[in-house]
Amino acid sequence: MGDEADIPVVRDIMLEFADHTGLTNPDNAPRRYLWTDAHAVCTFLSLYDATGKERYRGLALALIDQVHSVLGRHRTDDPREGWISGLEEKQGRAHPTAGGLRIGKELRERRRSEPIDERLEWNRDGQYFHYLTKWAHALCRAAAVTGEACYSLWAVELVKAAYAGFVVAAPRGRRLYWKMSTDLSYPLVKSSGHHDPLDGYITFHEVARSAKLPLGEEIAELAQMVEGQEWATIDPLGIGGLLFDGGRVIQLTAAGQMDGSILAVALVAAAGESLAAYARESTLSMPADSRLGFRELGLSIGLRAVDVITRVASGNIECFSAGLNRRLEGVRQYVPLADTIETFWRKGTNQRAPSWQGHADINAVTLATSLLPHQFLAA
Repeated sequence: MGDEADIPVVRDIMLEFADHTGLTNPDNAPRRYLWTDAHAVCTFLSLYDATGKERYRGLALALIDQVHSVLGRHRTDDPREGWISGLEEKQGRAHPTAGGLRIGKELRERRRSEPIDERLEWNRDGQYFHYLTKWAHALCRAAAVTGEACYSLWAVELVKAAYAGFVVAAPRGRRLYWKMSTDLSYPLVKSSGHHDPLDGYITFHEVARSAKLPLGEEIAELAQMVEGQEWATIDPLGIGGLLFDGGRVIQLTAAGQMDGSILAVALVAAAGESLAAYARESTLSMPADSRLGFRELGLSIGLRAVDVITRVASGNIECFSAGLNRRLEGVRQYVPLADTIETFWRKGTNQRAPSWQGHADINAVTLATSLLPHQFLAA
């Protein structure tokens, strides 16, 4: 994880990404996508840590500013103008996340009166809860690296907007919508994401720690949504997310921010069960055209968290149950898959496949994150 030989590769990926998405090259219009950009912020910060070069810290912060300026405002093809929060210009700049942030999809969101087209919906804009939690995580990492409180406060405003917009009453308590309109006024997809409550529960703890502000009411309701849930999945990106979340729970518990000793065991156990199922059904022997790089690289990033989980748990044995080490044994055997995935997607022939080229930005950035993941995996 974070081999020194990988730093030039990560540097080249990230500088090319900054150029062609309009962060550093004014000839290219800004092309922002929240999920990809959250990984990119953390990876620029990892480059800064690894090299000590201020350039990469500056790129991380410039990317945050551009994301807020682009995805915190209405689209250029939307008749509405200004900040999606509805704030006036000066206030909007001071509180760019107060209304949430757009996804950055290719097409405008579906209007309230339009019937849903499930295929087309994947390409339509709006807001995703799990994208907002990833961006809040990136803001917390920026706050940790810079010591500047604004990033923590923007993370607080973002998760509060997400909570207000996505949480709805359900027959048995509360639940989360999967996708909301740009202004958070109506749902675009009413179903619930499998891991969204989990991401929210952990991220709210992370944001509370970063900002040193209480988020107890929201955390309590998210805890109820998490209680008793099963987290296992055969989706490689979802498995990676379980390990990423498990790493954050371990770190936040060791820091005294949350009591996640039971949850940590549950997440590691679910990841082990999921990895065993994925290994049986694995697509890793298939050609590049039949695979999605960013989903596999999401798993690779998660597998890089196993070292973090092991190190932090072993240094804070009193915080965790004895079952954690036993569950970790079931996960460690799959860690070499990360090298397998990275090696496959680093090959030029595989990067020329339509499946890579069709998602080039997110594929490239998640590859860079997997190669240099320490800021993304920190909490």
